Amino acid sequence: MTFSDILKQSFLEGYSTIELSTMQIMIVLMFTGLISVYIFFCYRVLVRRTFYSKTFNISLVAMALITASIILAVQSSVVISLGMVGALSIIRFRTAIKDSMDLIFLFWSAGVGIICGAGLVEIAIIVSLFVTVLVFLLDKLPVAKAPKILVINSTGSEEMDDEIKNIITKYTKNFEEKTRCFTEGKLDLVYEMRVKDGRQMVRELNKLDGITYVSLLSHDGEVTF
Repeated sequence: MTFSDILKQSFLEGYSTIELSTMQIMIVLMFTGLISVYIFFCYRVLVRRTFYSKTFNISLVAMALITASIILAVQSSVVISLGMVGALSIIRFRTAIKDSMDLIFLFWSAGVGIICGAGLVEIAIIVSLFVTVLVFLLDKLPVAKAPKILVINSTGSEEMDDEIKNIITKYTKNFEEKTRCFTEGKLDLVYEMRVKDGRQMVRELNKLDGITYVSLLSHDGEVTF
């Protein structure tokens, strides 16, 4: 026996393989599938966006099952585990994550696959329940309303400018002028404000002589406290 054979034998003896039956593999994949379907419905309920990505949600289920399969394969043979390291190291994901919640669900799905593949289904269930409760509770916390954007197109007289400010001040004290553009006798104004009765304010502004366009916009962006 050469030195290379002795080194190879001692290396392989240090890593014991696990013989997995077909029934054990099916049970692990079944629990992984059930938890991943639970994640599917949590994502569908929690993520409220204009464009819901069903394909991304389906990929969460597939990711959990594939990850669990990889962990099962790694446990069965040290040779496969070394091959997995080499194969997965060349994979590059170039799809940009647009929402931070998508990243949370990706880690959640991959984590469930790893934990279930290791045979710790109880931990995966408990972690999923804790994550669900915390995420839904934090999502229900009240936040400040995002400011609205008032866009006005009018003639460029000083009297008109004063009348516009008087009406805005009548309905809100929290406003800030963002843009003032004067071109060819026309004045374009953009204000950021927090107003309760925006409908009545827009009606009153629209009644002024010289006003050609009034629009009050709202957005779903981040709120600065």
